[in-house]
Amino acid sequence: MLTVELPTAAGWVRPVNQVSLRVRAGECVGLVGESGSGKTMLSLALMGLLPTGAKVQGEVLLDGQVEGKEATDSGKAVGQGTKNLACLGERQWRRVRGREIAMIFQEPMTSLNPVMRIGQQVEEAVLAHEPEMTHEQVHRRMIAAFEQAAIPEPQQRAQQFPHQLSGGLRQRAMIAMALAARPRLLIADEPTTALDVTVQKQILDLLDRLRRDMRLGMLFITHDLGVVAKVSDRVAVMYAGRIIEEGPAEKVLRRPSHPYTQGLLVASPRLERGQMKPIPGSVPQLTALPPGCAFAPRCERWREECDRALPAFRPEASDHQARCVLL
Repeated sequence: MLTVELPTAAGWVRPVNQVSLRVRAGECVGLVGESGSGKTMLSLALMGLLPTGAKVQGEVLLDGQVEGKEATDSGKAVGQGTKNLACLGERQWRRVRGREIAMIFQEPMTSLNPVMRIGQQVEEAVLAHEPEMTHEQVHRRMIAAFEQAAIPEPQQRAQQFPHQLSGGLRQRAMIAMALAARPRLLIADEPTTALDVTVQKQILDLLDRLRRDMRLGMLFITHDLGVVAKVSDRVAVMYAGRIIEEGPAEKVLRRPSHPYTQGLLVASPRLERGQMKPIPGSVPQLTALPPGCAFAPRCERWREECDRALPAFRPEASDHQARCVLL
């Protein structure tokens, strides 16, 4: 389990609170929840990019077996070929970040360097992890990454600056940069939010194809349940820093167990007029979490038992579980 604590004027808060999540090779896990639920902070913890002063407790285990070859990066050994990323220092993180775990950020225009050509930025990502490569080898790797990301005319696009590309091409360039060092885990943080629906579908289809072809583990962070249904094998629902429901995508989206997940589905846009119903209230402040279930103040099915203690996952030993006393 992973816990992240951050210092605030009101004291220490836990934006990630005892989160346990597994992403297997070739699998896509969708992480959903409202703004402020802790999704992005969890992704930053997995990338070693937490704010200064953050405290990390628990484990972030990365399986070091890659096609029969054991990873050589240092870290706290947990088992053969496995290391605990929570114990890495910044120098060790630099060998992992981008090479074994890569991330696609939400807004490519603010993530790309505006004064560097796109090709140079991808080449820089390759050289950071493989400095022994020649200029020609790095260039070939960059072009191959552009082709993987389905960027048309890769030689021409490599010479352009970010502002010369459309939003869809900028996002494809971010995907090419993330995949250039050939990582095993890809974190996609709302990668289609700023794109129109046609380009969204193209990007989702591309990510799904790359995941299958490269056997990538993927953590797909979004608030769009329609996107989750399209790309995810499993879904984890996050609220106030905790995972409150997890299971196969079809089960979670068709038969949600937790009232919060049910509320998210009802609040999702539909074609039928008058069918959308918002969840009352908002995500509680981490400095003033209610006792027991954090969703209790907003839940229409609240009962006194909800406030006594944090509900455990139910039913036990099931592939579809939720933290709710109603189960």
